[in-house]
Amino acid sequence: MSRDRPSTMDGDLHKVFGHTVPVLYEAVDLPGASPALIRALTLRSFLAVTEEQVASIRDHVRADMAPARDMSELSADKLHVDARWLKTALDARDGYRTALAELLRTMPPPPQRARPPGVTQLKATACLPSSSAAPTPPRAAVARAPHL
Repeated sequence: MSRDRPSTMDGDLHKVFGHTVPVLYEAVDLPGASPALIRALTLRSFLAVTEEQVASIRDHVRADMAPARDMSELSADKLHVDARWLKTALDARDGYRTALAELLRTMPPPPQRARPPGVTQLKATACLPSSSAAPTPPRAAVARAPHL
């Protein structure tokens, strides 16, 4: 799952939203999650998958070009296909990074988001008496003398 894969923009998400990526994914599952957070984490998931693809292609090309590899196995056509595959993956990665960076750039500064997005702070609206306080007796009605 892309939630568990790291991405190169996880630090940026942490800076903007003020929480780690796992906490942000928990917050996005809550009712009332910010649309910007949902969009940011969707882009982050796509980016993480794409970066994994780039690394896989890179490792594949390195293995094909390893010094211990038999030179008769080299193929210009195969390397050309690998180069196109790598270019496509890099273009996708760059597109996701650009879109996510633009979204994060437009977010309000972190101090305005002390809690994970979508989590509201409950506020006390009334004070309860301490448990050691004795109950207050009801007030006796004061009889007034009629005015003459």
